[in-house]
Amino acid sequence: MTPSDLQALLPHIVVAATAVAVMLVISFYRNQTVSAVLTVAGLFAAAACLPFVWSAEADAVPPLFRVDPFGCFHIGLLLTASVAVTVFSHSYLEKYRMERGEFYILLLLSVLGALVLTVADHFISFFLGLELLSVSLYVMVAYIFTKKRAVEAGVKYLFLAAATSAFLLFGMALIYAELGTMAFPEIAAELGGGDGLRSPYLLAGTVLVVAGAGFKLSVVPFHMWTPDIYQGAPAPVTAFLATVSKACVVVVLLRFLAAFDSDAVPGLYLALTVVACASMLTGNLLALLQDNIKRILAYSSIAHFGYLLVAFVAGGPAGAMAATFYLVTYFAATLVAFGVVAYLSPSDREADTVADYRGLFWSRPGPAALLSLALFSLVGLPLTGGFMGKFFLVGAGAEARLWTLLLVLAVSSAISIYYYLRVVVAMYSSIEDTPQTRELSEPFAATPPYGNTVGAVQALLALGLLVLGLYPQPVLAMIQSVTRTF
Repeated sequence: MTPSDLQALLPHIVVAATAVAVMLVISFYRNQTVSAVLTVAGLFAAAACLPFVWSAEADAVPPLFRVDPFGCFHIGLLLTASVAVTVFSHSYLEKYRMERGEFYILLLLSVLGALVLTVADHFISFFLGLELLSVSLYVMVAYIFTKKRAVEAGVKYLFLAAATSAFLLFGMALIYAELGTMAFPEIAAELGGGDGLRSPYLLAGTVLVVAGAGFKLSVVPFHMWTPDIYQGAPAPVTAFLATVSKACVVVVLLRFLAAFDSDAVPGLYLALTVVACASMLTGNLLALLQDNIKRILAYSSIAHFGYLLVAFVAGGPAGAMAATFYLVTYFAATLVAFGVVAYLSPSDREADTVADYRGLFWSRPGPAALLSLALFSLVGLPLTGGFMGKFFLVGAGAEARLWTLLLVLAVSSAISIYYYLRVVVAMYSSIEDTPQTRELSEPFAATPPYGNTVGAVQALLALGLLVLGLYPQPVLAMIQSVTRTF
């Protein structure tokens, strides 16, 4: 490798080195705080390398990676979310009497896989990054092995993700058999001068690859694993699943779909349109039937990635810009929501039913206010980042004349108001002091006040939601600059 290659991969190298450092430290000195601090320091160090990477050439490590401003921006986003997850995990794991140092090694390896996916420009790097991300997640989901539901979720995720990997590999093999290449730019060149997806091998291969990515994004009809895994996994791991593990797939899909001309492959974009409509409606309608906060957020995430597919179908720089900005707002809101869930969860069970949160404002006003802001952003109310995210999605869809998709987005967003506000109303409801209501508020009775670090991270994320809703221009300008050459 050349010095330029090493410069381009500095964040990846730093994260990998941090995982090794944490492994060596816990071999001699087991202390969760030391492991968490070392993890956060490594993630910050990786983020500090981004200015040096940003100046590297776009194709710094051909043919596997494309390190460009678009990838660098998303690397920064993933590292920021990973820092928040690390902080939440430290507070959450303190409640359990078990070895906790290995968790941070798994978290760092998952982050490394996500970073590889973010700059992947070849099916080989795509698959390697996906497996590095997923294998670590299998264990993280089931890490609290004293909980039956967590082990069940880990086993389910293992089998379903393994089957998805098989689909992906077979799809890649079919594309390679037809085109003789697995590099995204070469695929673009072959399709630009050919007959689109008229070849049965190429059509089947593309369908399998998109289906595998659809599983990771939990869009319909690949969504059925989502509520069970979200409910069973530890709350910080669920936050990681909902943000980092999905966003990196969004980035690599944007790169892959950039290889296709919508006029040459109308069937692919028609399929994406159907999946987007089904995801928006199915996610929001099924969320109406849930009484568990984590399952509500699981079905909500299905709908949100259905919204995101509107940007995929719109395509071009406008679609990439809308998708990236929406990811930023979705990250902040989701991390705040799951951060509150993690903070309020006792060690014996998750405090995650709507009834558990009844009257929360009167006993814990801080978490109630933060969760309210996160839910308002997810529903897309004005003055929040979620409103601006949906605004840019609608703008990209209108520019591409996707009127059907925009109608479904509007209707499904209106449906989501009910189940989000249902949680908010429960938190601000007053409760009488009876044995029954006292039992409902019991999960929060022993909850300590926010620690300095957890409270600071939550406050910064909440402030980010407000800033993105009131003054999004600086972030928007940065996103437009990184997507202009995408």
